[in-house]
Amino acid sequence: MRTIGALIFPGFELLDLFGPMEMFGHLADDFDLTLVAQDRGAVRSAKKLAAIAEAGTGDGTQYDILFVPGGPGVRPGLNDTDLLDWIARTAQQAEYVLSVCTGSALLAKAGVLDGRRATSNKAAFDWVVSQGPDVDWQRQARWVQDGRFFTSSGVSAGMDMTLAVIEHLHGTEQAEDVALICEYEWHRDAARDPFTLAHGLV
Repeated sequence: MRTIGALIFPGFELLDLFGPMEMFGHLADDFDLTLVAQDRGAVRSAKKLAAIAEAGTGDGTQYDILFVPGGPGVRPGLNDTDLLDWIARTAQQAEYVLSVCTGSALLAKAGVLDGRRATSNKAAFDWVVSQGPDVDWQRQARWVQDGRFFTSSGVSAGMDMTLAVIEHLHGTEQAEDVALICEYEWHRDAARDPFTLAHGLV
C-alpha cells in the first residue's frame, strides 16, 4: 500500500486531479488517496466545483507519492513560500513525485526538478519553462519519467501518465485492466504529443 498525497489549491484543474485519482482509486489495495490543501475543508476548483481536503500541509504527514495538478491557481501558488517549502520537503521524502499540466511549474519553482527532464501543458509551455531555468524541459512529450519523477502534458495527458505509473509499479497487465475498467484508450507512447505541433513548439 502506497499513500498518495494529492495537493489541491484554489483554482486547480478538475481533470488534472480526478482523472488520475479515478485510475489509482481502482487499485484500492495498492493506493490510499488523500486530498491535501494548506487548510482542510472545501477548495474550489478552476471550474467552481469544490473538493474536500481531509488533510492540511501543516499536519506533518508524509506521503509515498506526491501528486500535484495544474490549473490557474498555480500562478498565485508560485509566490507562496509556505506552499513551495511544503512541496520541496514532501518531494524530498516521497518515493515518487507526479505532476500534471502546469503542476510542474510548482515543482520547478520549488527546485525539485532542477537537472531533471520534465514536461508540461503545451499551451502554457514557455511560461512554465520560465519558472524552472535549470530544468531540462521536453517539448515533444506526452509525459516524461526521470527516475522517481513523472510529469505530464496538459489535462487529459495525466491519465496516460498515471497508467504508465501503474505499469511501472504493478506491471502492464494491471495498467491495462485499469484502462479497461475506465473504458479509456491508453496512449502508451510518451513521446507522441500532437499538441506540441498544435501550439507551435516544433
